[in-house]
Amino acid sequence: QVQLAESGGGSMQAGGSLTLSCAASERSDRRNCMAWFREAPGKRREVVATIYSGGGNPYYHDSVKARFTMSRDNAENAVHLQMNSLKPEDTAMYYCAVAFDVWPCPPHRVAYAIWGQGTQVTVSS
Repeated sequence: QVQLAESGGGSMQAGGSLTLSCAASERSDRRNCMAWFREAPGKRREVVATIYSGGGNPYYHDSVKARFTMSRDNAENAVHLQMNSLKPEDTAMYYCAVAFDVWPCPPHRVAYAIWGQGTQVTVSS
């Protein structure tokens, strides 16, 4: 079974930038949706962005539109999340996840079967 590993989290002041990466342990020929979710203390895990293996524009949660960019690197079996203009409310544990054989990419946690361990992002004001 494919495994996911996130990296790139850290602490940043508001207005700064971070890039998260999620590497898959193996390549899959199956159509899939990769997603970034985040979970802040006391809040539900929410979708941040999704991207489909078959192409098309990524989906973004309204709260991160125009600030975050999700991309795929098929050569490295990885996805990235470029986060600009970070805000304190972006503070959360960020997780990547994958769902196979689904379209459109679902924004719901329950649709994703495989998850990484998460990487912490902390934004101070």
